[in-house]
Amino acid sequence: MNARRLKTWAWIHKWSSLVCTVFMLLLCLTGLPLIFHHEIGHLLGTEIEAPAMPADTPKANLDEVLEAARAFYPGKVPMFASREEEEGNLWFFTFGDSATDEKAKTVAVDARTAKVVRENEFTGGFMWVMFKLHVDLFAGLPGKLFLGLMGLLLLVAIVSGVVLYAPFMRKLGFGDVRRDRSPRVKWLDLHNLLGIVTLVWALVVGATGMINTWADLMIKYWQFTELAHILEPYQGKSAPTSLGSFDAAVNGASAAHPGMRVDFVAFPGTQFSSPFHYAVFLRGNEPLTSRLLTPVLMDAVTTRHHQSVDLPWYLKALLVSQPLHFGDYGGMPMKILWALLDLATIVVLGSGLYLWLARRGRPQERARELADVADAAPPPFPSPSPLTEPARASQEHQERSA
Repeated sequence: MNARRLKTWAWIHKWSSLVCTVFMLLLCLTGLPLIFHHEIGHLLGTEIEAPAMPADTPKANLDEVLEAARAFYPGKVPMFASREEEEGNLWFFTFGDSATDEKAKTVAVDARTAKVVRENEFTGGFMWVMFKLHVDLFAGLPGKLFLGLMGLLLLVAIVSGVVLYAPFMRKLGFGDVRRDRSPRVKWLDLHNLLGIVTLVWALVVGATGMINTWADLMIKYWQFTELAHILEPYQGKSAPTSLGSFDAAVNGASAAHPGMRVDFVAFPGTQFSSPFHYAVFLRGNEPLTSRLLTPVLMDAVTTRHHQSVDLPWYLKALLVSQPLHFGDYGGMPMKILWALLDLATIVVLGSGLYLWLARRGRPQERARELADVADAAPPPFPSPSPLTEPARASQEHQERSA
């Protein structure tokens, strides 16, 4: 690689790293507890569990289950209903003042006895703060899009770091940490080592995280394109004032797709449905299909099957990326692996900040350290390291001499 290209890549790496590193460090710190959110919820007592009953206890009619939830929030409008992932002994119902209420409340109802277990509080507490910081910085859609931009800069920093890694590491073996040099050199070598080891993981998590920040926009686009086309026969009609059986809608959707299980239901007029339909979202039972959703539109009045919708590729990519982002594919072993890689990335990002801030030391000490690392490599992962420039200058000198 010639000196001019090397200089361009070094500039790209430096500034993309400078901009995103602090925010990526925040996301790694907040993402660590979110990997174990179920386990932490059990420890804190915030996870809702169904009362113990014999395994063959029959399920109640879903209309009765819904009525129990309605009685808990009288006067409010049902928005969503989701089923417990494993045994399906709990239904979680979300209610609001309207079908688009952003300050909704959720209650858990036992699917066997049709009795309220307890209200499910999503706001407040440690995990909620971690979640909001990780998802949107308490800033809603603008916060999500901003974090998406930081994720894009992260990918740029990783790619540019990889391009720079090989030419700058010609004098060092893989994994070498020069312990006999200055602290800054040792941290740089460790930074490079951990950065290249976590490279693939950082690319995967960074890319899936960036995709997740676009979720709201993707859903809006789907509503205004494909869903709007499906609803063309209903143009000019008034939304129904009374709804058909919730139980019939759910069971009808299940009957239309044998072998699939109900994941959640969007009531008419909400974000994921239309004013004229229950939208019943089903999942498959295979490793891949269990991560994908099939929306089934059931007429809100007659509860007859209207249409099963094949989601577009961009929503399928979103659904596949969400569990991959938090390591939810392989159970506890994968969660532990994700946590270890997250901790390693925190060290990479933290050391990058240290390397940048430490350059503001006294001129004499800085001159000695810069001479000491003239042949050192810039980090392959986001790091606004002050050592990049002298290393680059050394490389340019060697190429000109050759």
